[in-house]
Amino acid sequence: MSLFTDDKAVKRLTLKHPIHFLALGFGSGLFAKAPGTFGTLAGIPVYLLLAQLSLPWYLALTFIGALAGIYICHKASKDMQVHDHGAIVWDEVIGLLVTMIAAPTGWPWVVLGFVLFRIFDILKPWPIRLLDAKVHGGFGIMIDDILAGVFSLICLQAIAYWWFS
Repeated sequence: MSLFTDDKAVKRLTLKHPIHFLALGFGSGLFAKAPGTFGTLAGIPVYLLLAQLSLPWYLALTFIGALAGIYICHKASKDMQVHDHGAIVWDEVIGLLVTMIAAPTGWPWVVLGFVLFRIFDILKPWPIRLLDAKVHGGFGIMIDDILAGVFSLICLQAIAYWWFS
């Protein structure tokens, strides 16, 4: 058993192609087991870089990443000839960035944001599951993770409010 996937669809992509590199979460989506979890982990350094910025810049770059993600995920999916392949994890990177909007600083909050996002992304409560099933293309790949990020953001902010009140 290999640590990395040897899926035929994934072999249609190359990390040398910038769109594929981003879609595969800098290579993290190539793990055979739990690529979404590894994609979310790959989002942590991105978050740590953006967290140094003011909130307006953080929001702007997250929004740009989400908009670009529609194209990135669509292109990778088209090149793989598979809709929403598990190796495409740019949506997890953006989902984590949404989760961490205005999060308190410190590793406990990063870990909590990671865990909350993974819970919502894996369980896909309504309406996330509905969007995942009914909306296709690059937008469909992105929207369920963005919404999982919004749910996680709400929970993280509620915990922070309770913690600091």
